[in-house]
Amino acid sequence: MADTKIRLYVEQPLGEGQTIPLARDQAHYLFGVMRRGVGDALAVFNGRDGEWRAEVREAGKRGGTLEAVEQTAPQRDPPDLWLLFAPIKKARTDFIVEKAAEMGAARILPVQSEFTNSERIRQDRLQAHAVEAAEQCGGTFVPEVCDLQRLDRLLADWPGDRQLMFCDEALAGAGETLGQAGGGKWAILIGPEGGFSEAERARLHALPFAHAVSLGPRILRADTAAVAALTVWQQALGDWA
Repeated sequence: MADTKIRLYVEQPLGEGQTIPLARDQAHYLFGVMRRGVGDALAVFNGRDGEWRAEVREAGKRGGTLEAVEQTAPQRDPPDLWLLFAPIKKARTDFIVEKAAEMGAARILPVQSEFTNSERIRQDRLQAHAVEAAEQCGGTFVPEVCDLQRLDRLLADWPGDRQLMFCDEALAGAGETLGQAGGGKWAILIGPEGGFSEAERARLHALPFAHAVSLGPRILRADTAAVAALTVWQQALGDWA
């Protein structure tokens, strides 16, 4: 059996007998930190082929090789749900990405609104957080984390077949209910710490694909709001129902 406490995300295709070369940081973690060696087993996944039991064939300080032996879990993809959020302080932005990956977001899109405090992100670092979240929570899918983009431009090019759950803190419990909107492709939009501007709020309310939703009678911090919104959507329209 694979050591279920050790799960690695790999880029290579997975199939019986597939050889998997390890990057230097993966080799350090597996052989230096976790003290595994030749013949030991672990779980691997690539976001496409499910989870596989793999065994160590070569172990070194700077690299190593695994071999995929058998599939231990099928591929489990999340609903077609995007999470849009305005970046905040570093640790709290990391938290949003990690929880979005755990809770079943298929794509994570940091956006810059009028009141967004951060003008740049480290996309590669946030993507690594999404990978780590999938490794730790038993997932077989890793959401794409996009680079920062302006909210107005994103809305201007919005795909017509995707609905948007717009979390409006000004509604205080008076928004729509998701059950009225139906399933299909969705996105959730969380505003920045300073909220949406009046112009942004007016534009969002006027969009035919946008559904204004309240997250309750209290105004939530952005990171709390992201978790609450994902929970509300998953319970109403996602794969939790």
